[in-house]
Amino acid sequence: MNHHSTSRRTFVKQSAVVVGGTLAIPTVGKAIDAIRPANAHGDDVIRVALVGCGGRGAGAANQALSTTGNVELVAMADAFSDRLEGTLQHLKNNHPETVKVPEERRFTGFDAYEKAIAAGVDLVILATPPGFRPIHFEHAIAQGKHVFMEKPVAVDAPGIRKVLAAGEEATRKGLKVGVGLQRHHQARYLETIRRIHDGVIGDVRAYRAYWNGSGVWVRGRQEGQSEMEYQMRNWYYFNWLCGDHIVEQHIHNLDVCNWIHGEHPVRALGMGGRESRNGIDHGEIFDHHAVEYEYADGTRMFSQCRHIPGCWSSVSEHVEGTKGRASVNSGAIEVFKRKNFWGSQGEKWKFRGEEPDPYQVEHNELFRSIREDRPFNETKYGAESTMTAILGRLATYSGKAINWDDAMASEVSLAPEKYAWDAPPPTLPDADGRYSIPVPGQTLVL
Repeated sequence: MNHHSTSRRTFVKQSAVVVGGTLAIPTVGKAIDAIRPANAHGDDVIRVALVGCGGRGAGAANQALSTTGNVELVAMADAFSDRLEGTLQHLKNNHPETVKVPEERRFTGFDAYEKAIAAGVDLVILATPPGFRPIHFEHAIAQGKHVFMEKPVAVDAPGIRKVLAAGEEATRKGLKVGVGLQRHHQARYLETIRRIHDGVIGDVRAYRAYWNGSGVWVRGRQEGQSEMEYQMRNWYYFNWLCGDHIVEQHIHNLDVCNWIHGEHPVRALGMGGRESRNGIDHGEIFDHHAVEYEYADGTRMFSQCRHIPGCWSSVSEHVEGTKGRASVNSGAIEVFKRKNFWGSQGEKWKFRGEEPDPYQVEHNELFRSIREDRPFNETKYGAESTMTAILGRLATYSGKAINWDDAMASEVSLAPEKYAWDAPPPTLPDADGRYSIPVPGQTLVL
């Protein structure tokens, strides 16, 4: 075990140079020494399309427009015109000189993404609900565009396989891909995980990961809405759009544990259900999940996520080692006390360095890689961390122990047969307006 753990730690440390190779790249406020043409237009302007104009889409577009160099937002797409116009005005207020989206480059509807991607752009920001991510990402790469896509990158195994294939195609084409798991670009996480990989806390014995909070917004049904529009507006509560909150939110914490371990889990088992957020507007998702993940070497990750008001809350990741422990989100490490000639000794370390906004840093590094034509593709770990969250959902919904390979091979797709406002979504309400809820021990997930 010691030899195996040491060898794996060495591998993870070396791999981090590749996966986090942007560590050595200046990220904030640094001039670019030599700007190469970044696009097919032969100039140094990177032209951006925003697909998905919600809050995260607005944030990602703002960060893209705040990177060093010439960047213009030239096209926008969303299912709903009110979301597009509201975000457009917000971005114009903040970037009046570089938001150049005339009416003819504002697209709405289910096919809006195709039109925006075809509007003479170099990079596409994908920030719709994650159920759309695989088809949008696949199309953007097929059209030769660089991509920044928000997490998670899919809601089911067929979507994950589509994303991984498109990521490989991006590498072959020399396209750059960023994924919105911003902790990979956060100084506190980078330094804490570097120390863990250096063996400061010894061999890792277990992980604990939490996203426990009170929940998110609810958008009630409006008169005259079709079922498709209602679910799209209230997307967080439907698995074909969101994947449940274990996928949409808890992916961040699961991703950190995978990052430290250098691989994804091979098995998961757990439990979950609905105790508090079980109203008619809460769709079909659970409000709590507790999952035990197992890695190939037997190491366990214990995971919790919860949407119940009035309970203990935590968004954090913790690592237990043979020599100490780390609170990764806090940037804190404690080495266990040991007795020697001078008495008991221990050591505590706390990250106290500068910490630029990681949301901005991830865009700085992506855009710099485009301008300098450096390798940059975060698809694989984005897809594997998403699949880790999906694996947890399959375990809690079914009440079964689920193996990674079986989950990855699943042909169960959550996507609708047709994307149209008058088409039925994959799940429909009963006569009382309620949706079928998974029942552990009865629900089949593979």
